[in-house]
Amino acid sequence: QVQLVESGGGLVQAGGSLRLSCVASIRDFTANAMEWYRQAPEKHREMVARISREGSTTYAESVKGRFTISRDNAKTTVHLQMNSLKPEDTAVYYCRAAYRAANGDFLFGSWGQGTQVTVSS
Repeated sequence: QVQLVESGGGLVQAGGSLRLSCVASIRDFTANAMEWYRQAPEKHREMVARISREGSTTYAESVKGRFTISRDNAKTTVHLQMNSLKPEDTAVYYCRAAYRAANGDFLFGSWGQGTQVTVSS
């Protein structure tokens, strides 16, 4: 599907903050939810945050209390505010849309190129 554009990554010290952005198409932004995933070297890609069309949010236990996902409907952009960053947060961060079909199955949009987040100790 349509390519998403992630940005905002960089190199920060432990305890620092970064704000990621994901610019989506109008169609993707009207999906059931937008999600942030991350993948560290030699590890599985994991979901870290999700925000529904209605604005409800879900977080992985590892980031609760530190990360905040939000959406700007006017700009079709999803943000991930990351505070109190840890070296374990080092990964490439990706955004995608999640759709729910009439039969209840989930369909997902394509991944963007991702944005690298590196947290030094």
